[in-house]
Amino acid sequence: MHKAGFVNIIGNPNVGKSTLMNAFVGEKLSIITSKAQTTRHRILGIVNGEDFQVVLSDTPGIIKPAYDLQQSMMDFVKSAFEDADILVYMVEIGEKELKDETFFKRITNSKIPVLLLLNKIDSSNQEQLEEQAELWQKKVPNAEFFPISALTGFNVKEVFNRIVDLLPESQPFYPKDQLTDKPERFFVNEKIREKILMHYKKEIPYAVEIDTEEFHEDEKIIRMRSIIMVERETQKGIIIGHKGSALKRVGIEARKDLEKFFGKQVHLELYVKVNKNWRNDQRQLKRFGYNQ
Repeated sequence: MHKAGFVNIIGNPNVGKSTLMNAFVGEKLSIITSKAQTTRHRILGIVNGEDFQVVLSDTPGIIKPAYDLQQSMMDFVKSAFEDADILVYMVEIGEKELKDETFFKRITNSKIPVLLLLNKIDSSNQEQLEEQAELWQKKVPNAEFFPISALTGFNVKEVFNRIVDLLPESQPFYPKDQLTDKPERFFVNEKIREKILMHYKKEIPYAVEIDTEEFHEDEKIIRMRSIIMVERETQKGIIIGHKGSALKRVGIEARKDLEKFFGKQVHLELYVKVNKNWRNDQRQLKRFGYNQ
């Protein structure tokens, strides 16, 4: 008997969804920073065993949309409800509610298995943990409850084993050697965006989108040319920095990560262009993979 299914991970921003998915997959597919809205797309990670295939879906953190890009992000979350065989709802220590009541009702009324994970327990004490466990088990009585630390790996294997137990009988959805549904250029864009999220403050990271225009792979080296899109000229100057120093740092750090990811030498060229108001431009959003 072979089992396979879609397991969709949802929750508020910064609860550790990407850390958990990367721990399950064993590869850094989803970018991780301390800033909210790090995940913009729905990213699939595929874990294969001899008799199972788990298709994990990391969705953007649930927010109230302020512009078209954020609305597209929430559309990815909606789609995650529609094809899920198992829902993983993540909360963190100190959290009290989901930011969207409609999504919360869909979780509590779910007809499919729900696993409720209380994350970041490594930063709490026993009393707080027991208090939070009681609160969330009352709020989501239809869920199986697991306290975890995605960062340290506590209880992560137990959660994954339970997911495999709950999978429906099915043939694999993807080839057994496939790790994700995203193309290589997507991960180039995400690695660059991760460095921008890490090194720039305020509005800058949220006004940025990456477009990898060239990707040529030879036996020993991959040559890439990527454009960093910003919304205003002032943002362009900040991204580049004094004598190009800020942009150079992004390029060096992204290249190192990409060499680890692809397992070969990488040559990365970075350029910055102004693309006014792209976050509210439906044509541009479609081009960048939103509004599918």
